[in-house]
Amino acid sequence: MQSGVWLVCGLTAIAYLIRLIPGFTLFSPLILAILLGIFIQNTIGVAPKHQAGIHFAMRRILRFAVILLGVQLSLSQVLSVGITGLLIIIATLLSTFWLTCWVGQHLGVSPSLTRLIAAGTSICGASAVIATSTTTESGDEDITYAIAIVTLFGTISMLLYPLLSGQLNLTPEAFGLWCGVSIHEVAQVLAAAFQVDSVSGEIASISKLSRVLWLVPMMLMLGAISKAPQSKSRIAIPWFVVYFMLLILLNSLNLIPQQIKTMTGQVNQLLLTISMAAMGLETRLNQIQKIGLRPLYLGALSWLFISISSYGLIQILY
Repeated sequence: MQSGVWLVCGLTAIAYLIRLIPGFTLFSPLILAILLGIFIQNTIGVAPKHQAGIHFAMRRILRFAVILLGVQLSLSQVLSVGITGLLIIIATLLSTFWLTCWVGQHLGVSPSLTRLIAAGTSICGASAVIATSTTTESGDEDITYAIAIVTLFGTISMLLYPLLSGQLNLTPEAFGLWCGVSIHEVAQVLAAAFQVDSVSGEIASISKLSRVLWLVPMMLMLGAISKAPQSKSRIAIPWFVVYFMLLILLNSLNLIPQQIKTMTGQVNQLLLTISMAAMGLETRLNQIQKIGLRPLYLGALSWLFISISSYGLIQILY
């Protein structure tokens, strides 16, 4: 198992080094690591002796990383958005998730991949895809495809939104809320919002983190849906979700020092990157090619819906 763990750690180190190169700073280490893993798997291949360590990184390390996400979240973040902002977040999130699942069913996209795209678009991009995949037991190809889709359209939003800010008649506060409600990744939200105004960036941060808190009910719901067809017995809550919720509670009670939260955030990013390197090493492009372009169309429609609907609600209610 050790050789596989060393392999994914080596790819993780390379991903962090690549990010230091000018022009690559916009890319998350998670994305670079999974791309490196995919390249290795589909060119020279991976020896069988590495499989145990790769599987350990994809399952155990990934779930521990999901737990640590709870340190960055608190219930006070929800309250600071305000009632109107919270209503916009909830309405946009639920409608986007439902529409994506409905359209995915009619497009013939697999339920597993559809749910990953829906979670990634409506909540928090690759992190939501990764977190929900641990409760739905999704295939590696589905996870990789979903991450690619939400990363693509989140990046488009990150580049496009600041260009549209002057044309859409939005105050700095409203623009920040729009970014936080509709852009996929936390990093993409901050990059887009702070380009326009510091106030926009602060509002975007708060609204985005409030949206991320919906990971908890989403993981529980998707876990229940995925297990329902196989068993009529009572559905158990995944153990790592319990610890995830416990850390959110501790952070909400201000029991976690700021230094610990900062350090945990860095460790969490590292562990997620290790998991993504492992996932890339398990991804075979010939399997993704069999899936086709329909999930890409689904991701595009979901992205357009969350962008337009959230903008409309902000114009009406905010």
